[in-house]
Amino acid sequence: MIDTVAVTRYVTPLREGGSLPGIVEGDDLGTYVCKFRGAGQGVRVLVAEVVVSSLATRLGLRTPRLVALDLDPELARYEADEEVQDLINASAGLNLGIDFLPGAFGFEAEASTPPDVAARILWLDAFTANVDRTWRNPNLLLWHGDAWVIDHGAALYFHHAWSGGPTDPARFAAQPWDAADHVFRGQLGGLPAVDAAIDLTPDDLAACVAEVPDAWLEPVPGAETSDQLRAAYVAFLSARLGTRAWLPGESAA
Repeated sequence: MIDTVAVTRYVTPLREGGSLPGIVEGDDLGTYVCKFRGAGQGVRVLVAEVVVSSLATRLGLRTPRLVALDLDPELARYEADEEVQDLINASAGLNLGIDFLPGAFGFEAEASTPPDVAARILWLDAFTANVDRTWRNPNLLLWHGDAWVIDHGAALYFHHAWSGGPTDPARFAAQPWDAADHVFRGQLGGLPAVDAAIDLTPDDLAACVAEVPDAWLEPVPGAETSDQLRAAYVAFLSARLGTRAWLPGESAA
Protein backbone atom coordinates (compact mmCIF):
# COMPACT_ATOMS: atom_id res chain seq x y z
CA MET A 1 0.00 0.00 0.00
CA ILE A 2 0.99 3.63 -0.23
CA ASP A 3 3.12 4.92 2.65
CA THR A 4 1.49 6.38 5.75
CA VAL A 5 2.62 9.78 7.07
CA ALA A 6 1.36 11.53 10.21
CA VAL A 7 0.14 15.10 9.75
CA THR A 8 2.02 17.50 12.03
CA ARG A 9 0.55 20.83 10.89
CA TYR A 10 -2.34 22.15 8.85
CA VAL A 11 -0.94 25.05 6.85
CA THR A 12 -3.66 26.61 4.69
CA PRO A 13 -6.79 25.68 2.73
CA LEU A 14 -6.86 25.52 -1.06
CA ARG A 15 -10.13 27.12 -2.05
CA GLU A 16 -10.05 25.89 -5.64
CA GLY A 17 -12.57 23.06 -5.37
CA GLY A 18 -15.71 22.07 -3.57
CA SER A 19 -13.94 19.55 -1.34
CA LEU A 20 -11.69 22.21 0.27
CA PRO A 21 -8.33 20.41 0.15
CA GLY A 22 -5.56 21.88 2.27
CA ILE A 23 -1.78 22.15 2.45
CA VAL A 24 -0.35 20.16 5.36
CA GLU A 25 3.05 19.14 6.67
CA GLY A 26 3.96 15.58 7.63
CA ASP A 27 6.29 13.94 10.13
CA ASP A 28 8.53 12.96 7.19
CA LEU A 29 9.19 16.72 6.66
CA GLY A 30 7.17 16.59 3.44
CA THR A 31 4.51 19.05 2.31
CA TYR A 32 1.31 17.64 0.86
CA VAL A 33 -2.00 18.63 -0.62
CA CYS A 34 -4.47 16.83 1.65
CA LYS A 35 -7.77 15.54 0.30
CA PHE A 36 -10.00 14.83 3.25
CA ARG A 37 -12.02 11.67 3.79
CA GLY A 38 -14.64 13.81 5.54
CA ALA A 39 -15.35 15.90 2.43
CA GLY A 40 -18.75 15.48 0.82
CA GLN A 41 -17.49 13.17 -1.95
CA GLY A 42 -16.43 10.46 0.50
CA VAL A 43 -13.58 7.96 0.43
CA ARG A 44 -14.34 6.42 -2.97
CA VAL A 45 -12.81 9.41 -4.71
CA LEU A 46 -9.64 8.71 -2.73
CA VAL A 47 -9.69 5.13 -4.03
CA ALA A 48 -9.96 6.45 -7.60
CA GLU A 49 -7.08 8.85 -6.98
CA VAL A 50 -4.75 6.04 -5.90
CA VAL A 51 -5.72 3.52 -8.58
CA VAL A 52 -5.56 5.97 -11.49
CA SER A 53 -2.33 7.57 -10.26
CA SER A 54 -0.76 4.12 -10.10
CA LEU A 55 -1.99 3.34 -13.60
CA ALA A 56 -0.54 6.63 -14.84
CA THR A 57 2.86 5.69 -13.46
CA ARG A 58 2.70 2.35 -15.26
CA LEU A 59 1.95 4.21 -18.49
CA GLY A 60 5.10 6.27 -18.08
CA LEU A 61 3.27 9.45 -17.07
CA ARG A 62 4.40 11.81 -14.34
CA THR A 63 2.15 12.13 -11.31
CA PRO A 64 2.94 13.31 -7.78
CA ARG A 65 3.74 10.75 -5.09
CA LEU A 66 0.74 9.79 -2.97
CA VAL A 67 0.67 8.95 0.73
CA ALA A 68 -1.96 8.18 3.32
CA LEU A 69 -2.05 11.06 5.79
CA ASP A 70 -2.90 10.05 9.34
CA LEU A 71 -4.82 13.02 10.72
CA ASP A 72 -5.41 13.69 14.42
CA PRO A 73 -8.58 15.79 14.86
CA GLU A 74 -6.79 17.53 17.72
CA LEU A 75 -5.29 19.77 15.01
CA ALA A 76 -8.70 21.39 14.61
CA ARG A 77 -8.21 23.21 17.90
CA TYR A 78 -5.60 25.44 16.28
CA GLU A 79 -7.72 26.54 13.31
CA ALA A 80 -9.78 29.72 13.41
CA ASP A 81 -11.89 28.84 10.36
CA GLU A 82 -14.95 26.89 11.51
CA GLU A 83 -15.32 25.22 8.11
CA VAL A 84 -11.76 23.89 8.36
CA GLN A 85 -12.38 22.79 11.96
CA ASP A 86 -15.44 20.81 10.90
CA LEU A 87 -13.57 19.20 8.01
CA ILE A 88 -10.63 18.13 10.19
CA ASN A 89 -12.94 16.77 12.88
CA ALA A 90 -14.81 14.75 10.24
CA SER A 91 -11.58 13.35 8.79
CA ALA A 92 -9.90 11.53 11.66
CA GLY A 93 -7.74 8.67 10.40
CA LEU A 94 -6.29 8.19 6.94
CA ASN A 95 -6.68 10.89 4.29
CA LEU A 96 -5.01 11.27 0.91
CA GLY A 97 -1.77 13.22 0.60
CA ILE A 98 -0.48 14.42 -2.77
CA ASP A 99 3.13 15.54 -2.86
CA PHE A 100 3.21 19.32 -3.20
CA LEU A 101 5.15 20.45 -6.28
CA PRO A 102 6.65 23.83 -5.38
CA GLY A 103 6.71 26.30 -8.23
CA ALA A 104 4.47 24.25 -10.52
CA PHE A 105 2.41 26.15 -13.08
CA GLY A 106 -1.11 25.51 -14.25
CA PHE A 107 -1.45 23.94 -17.70
CA GLU A 108 -2.21 26.46 -20.46
CA ALA A 109 -1.00 25.19 -23.84
CA GLU A 110 -1.33 21.81 -25.56
CA ALA A 111 1.85 22.55 -27.51
CA SER A 112 3.88 22.29 -24.30
CA THR A 113 3.20 18.52 -24.10
CA PRO A 114 4.83 15.98 -26.47
CA PRO A 115 2.20 14.26 -28.64
CA ASP A 116 3.02 10.78 -27.28
CA VAL A 117 2.58 11.97 -23.69
CA ALA A 118 -0.68 13.74 -24.55
CA ALA A 119 -2.00 10.61 -26.28
CA ARG A 120 -1.10 8.48 -23.26
CA ILE A 121 -2.99 10.85 -20.98
CA LEU A 122 -5.95 10.64 -23.37
CA TRP A 123 -5.76 6.81 -23.28
CA LEU A 124 -5.59 6.79 -19.47
CA ASP A 125 -8.66 9.00 -19.15
CA ALA A 126 -10.62 6.94 -21.67
CA PHE A 127 -9.72 3.69 -19.91
CA THR A 128 -10.65 4.99 -16.46
CA ALA A 129 -13.69 6.96 -17.68
CA ASN A 130 -12.29 10.21 -16.33
CA VAL A 131 -14.53 13.14 -17.30
CA ASP A 132 -12.50 15.84 -15.55
CA ARG A 133 -9.63 16.89 -17.80
CA THR A 134 -11.09 19.66 -19.91
CA TRP A 135 -9.85 23.12 -20.87
CA ARG A 136 -12.07 24.47 -18.10
CA ASN A 137 -10.32 22.22 -15.60
CA PRO A 138 -7.25 20.48 -17.12
CA ASN A 139 -6.02 18.85 -13.90
CA LEU A 140 -2.49 19.11 -15.24
CA LEU A 141 0.55 20.87 -13.85
CA LEU A 142 3.75 21.95 -15.57
CA TRP A 143 6.75 21.29 -13.36
CA HIS A 144 10.36 21.52 -14.56
CA GLY A 145 9.04 21.63 -18.11
CA ASP A 146 7.03 18.39 -17.89
CA ALA A 147 3.30 17.72 -17.69
CA TRP A 148 2.11 16.09 -14.45
CA VAL A 149 -1.34 14.51 -14.20
CA ILE A 150 -3.32 15.20 -11.02
CA ASP A 151 -6.84 14.94 -9.55
CA HIS A 152 -8.41 11.66 -10.64
CA GLY A 153 -11.30 11.49 -8.20
CA ALA A 154 -13.85 11.79 -11.02
CA ALA A 155 -12.63 8.56 -12.66
CA LEU A 156 -13.91 5.01 -12.04
CA TYR A 157 -17.47 6.27 -11.68
CA PHE A 158 -18.81 2.70 -11.51
CA HIS A 159 -18.10 2.33 -7.78
CA HIS A 160 -20.60 5.07 -6.94
CA ALA A 161 -23.34 2.64 -8.02
CA TRP A 162 -22.27 -0.04 -5.55
CA SER A 163 -24.68 0.82 -2.73
CA GLY A 164 -26.39 -2.52 -3.33
CA GLY A 165 -23.16 -4.34 -4.14
CA PRO A 166 -20.79 -4.49 -7.14
CA THR A 167 -22.66 -4.24 -10.43
CA ASP A 168 -21.89 -5.93 -13.76
CA PRO A 169 -18.29 -5.34 -14.98
CA ALA A 170 -19.40 -5.92 -18.58
CA ARG A 171 -21.46 -2.75 -18.51
CA PHE A 172 -18.43 -0.65 -17.61
CA ALA A 173 -16.33 -2.53 -20.16
CA ALA A 174 -18.71 -1.56 -22.97
CA GLN A 175 -19.35 2.02 -21.84
CA PRO A 176 -18.10 4.46 -24.50
CA TRP A 177 -16.11 7.53 -23.51
CA ASP A 178 -16.62 10.96 -25.03
CA ALA A 179 -13.44 12.87 -25.85
CA ALA A 180 -15.22 15.98 -27.16
CA ASP A 181 -14.28 18.18 -24.18
CA HIS A 182 -10.91 16.64 -23.38
CA VAL A 183 -7.92 18.94 -23.27
CA PHE A 184 -6.00 16.60 -25.60
CA ARG A 185 -8.78 15.67 -28.01
CA GLY A 186 -6.47 16.86 -30.79
CA GLN A 187 -4.34 13.76 -30.17
CA LEU A 188 -7.06 11.24 -31.02
CA GLY A 189 -5.09 10.24 -34.11
CA GLY A 190 -2.26 9.03 -31.90
CA LEU A 191 -4.41 6.68 -29.82
CA PRO A 192 -4.02 3.55 -32.01
CA ALA A 193 -0.22 3.64 -31.74
CA VAL A 194 -0.34 4.30 -28.00
CA ASP A 195 -2.91 1.56 -27.50
CA ALA A 196 -0.74 -0.94 -29.39
CA ALA A 197 2.27 -0.05 -27.23
CA ILE A 198 0.52 -0.33 -23.85
CA ASP A 199 0.98 -3.73 -22.25
CA LEU A 200 -1.00 -3.56 -19.02
CA THR A 201 -1.93 -6.95 -17.56
CA PRO A 202 -4.46 -8.08 -14.93
CA ASP A 203 -1.51 -8.41 -12.55
CA ASP A 204 -0.70 -4.73 -13.12
CA LEU A 205 -4.30 -3.82 -12.37
CA ALA A 206 -4.23 -5.88 -9.17
CA ALA A 207 -1.01 -4.16 -8.11
CA CYS A 208 -2.61 -0.73 -8.63
CA VAL A 209 -5.64 -1.65 -6.54
CA ALA A 210 -3.40 -3.16 -3.85
CA GLU A 211 -1.99 0.31 -3.15
CA VAL A 212 -5.34 1.48 -1.72
CA PRO A 213 -5.46 1.51 2.11
CA ASP A 214 -8.01 -0.88 3.64
CA ALA A 215 -9.56 2.05 5.52
CA TRP A 216 -10.94 3.49 2.26
CA LEU A 217 -12.55 0.25 1.05
CA GLU A 218 -16.08 0.56 2.40
CA PRO A 219 -18.01 -2.73 2.62
CA VAL A 220 -20.98 -3.21 0.32
CA PRO A 221 -23.37 -6.16 0.00
CA GLY A 222 -21.53 -9.07 -1.60
CA ALA A 223 -18.13 -7.48 -1.00
CA GLU A 224 -17.76 -7.03 2.73
CA THR A 225 -13.99 -7.52 3.02
CA SER A 226 -11.08 -5.54 1.63
CA ASP A 227 -10.00 -8.51 -0.46
CA GLN A 228 -13.46 -8.86 -1.99
CA LEU A 229 -13.61 -5.16 -2.80
CA ARG A 230 -10.17 -5.24 -4.39
CA ALA A 231 -11.26 -8.23 -6.47
CA ALA A 232 -14.30 -6.26 -7.64
CA TYR A 233 -12.16 -3.33 -8.77
CA VAL A 234 -9.80 -5.66 -10.61
CA ALA A 235 -12.75 -7.40 -12.27
CA PHE A 236 -14.13 -4.08 -13.57
CA LEU A 237 -10.76 -2.85 -14.81
CA SER A 238 -9.87 -6.20 -16.37
CA ALA A 239 -13.20 -6.35 -18.19
CA ARG A 240 -12.60 -2.88 -19.64
CA LEU A 241 -9.03 -3.76 -20.60
CA GLY A 242 -10.39 -6.76 -22.48
CA THR A 243 -12.34 -4.64 -24.95
CA ARG A 244 -11.85 -1.43 -26.86
CA ALA A 245 -15.48 -0.31 -27.02
CA TRP A 246 -14.48 2.65 -24.85
CA LEU A 247 -11.57 3.82 -27.02
CA PRO A 248 -12.62 6.92 -28.97
CA GLY A 249 -11.71 7.38 -32.62
CA GLU A 250 -10.74 10.43 -34.61
CA SER A 251 -14.39 11.02 -35.44
CA ALA A 252 -14.92 11.94 -31.77
CA ALA A 253 -13.07 15.21 -32.38
